[in-house]
Amino acid sequence: MTRRAVWHVVVVAALAVMLYPILWLLVSSFKPSEQIASSVGLWSRAFTLDNYGAVLGPAETPVWRYFLNSTIVAGGGVVGNVVTCSLAAYAFARLRFRMRTPLFAFMLATIMLPQHVVLIPQYTIFQQLGMVDTFWPLVLPKFLATDAFFVFLLVQFIRQLPRELDEAARIDGCGPIRIFGHVTLPLIKPALITTAIFTFIWTWNDFFTQLIYLSSPDRLTLPLALRMFVDLQESAASFGPMFALSVLSLLPIVLFFAAFQRFITEGVATTGLKG
Repeated sequence: MTRRAVWHVVVVAALAVMLYPILWLLVSSFKPSEQIASSVGLWSRAFTLDNYGAVLGPAETPVWRYFLNSTIVAGGGVVGNVVTCSLAAYAFARLRFRMRTPLFAFMLATIMLPQHVVLIPQYTIFQQLGMVDTFWPLVLPKFLATDAFFVFLLVQFIRQLPRELDEAARIDGCGPIRIFGHVTLPLIKPALITTAIFTFIWTWNDFFTQLIYLSSPDRLTLPLALRMFVDLQESAASFGPMFALSVLSLLPIVLFFAAFQRFITEGVATTGLKG
């Protein structure tokens, strides 16, 4: 009993250490800017909503525009990865075609390829296509099943499904497309939700790729807008609005993960089969 109590205390203490920066950010976003740097403690008697008013107030480019841009990029990435990665995974896991094994090995090898290696060739291609400073370079690759990690994740998930289900559907006259749509797709729902969650989080927080391809102020996403906001600040009096914008940028991720995190547990704990 004592050992279990000590273990729970250690886990709670570790959780408190990991969550403290987020809690500090949240509390500081409600503090007056002059108290953020001078205040030693976490809590303050003076709480204000002026920081959020400064962020959400009138501006040359309103904050909602940045939210909309990030939503377009992240939403397009989610749709692209879920659709194309599931199709590619089904092909590698169930279909028989020439060069399947070498192609699958080549796809896995791309996971170890640093992004910076292909950055210049990709930028050159999109520049020649006239897509620089648009959302296409950020969304279009997702519709080409370029995220090998998610393809591999879905392949492993599909391989755990009994092949007897495919054979029964084939006896009933179903082809590969109908088997994928009516048999495989409903059973890999937890893996698809996992793919959607991580794609949304990684795309929403992506800074480097969006910095490379986006330059117009009305096309900036939230990470770029936050960085621009930081660069424009010249005094500690702007810490409050900066933290308020940081909290707003984290809010969609928290809500998205809270709504779908149970599917991650389901995807790990089960093989996609329902009793």
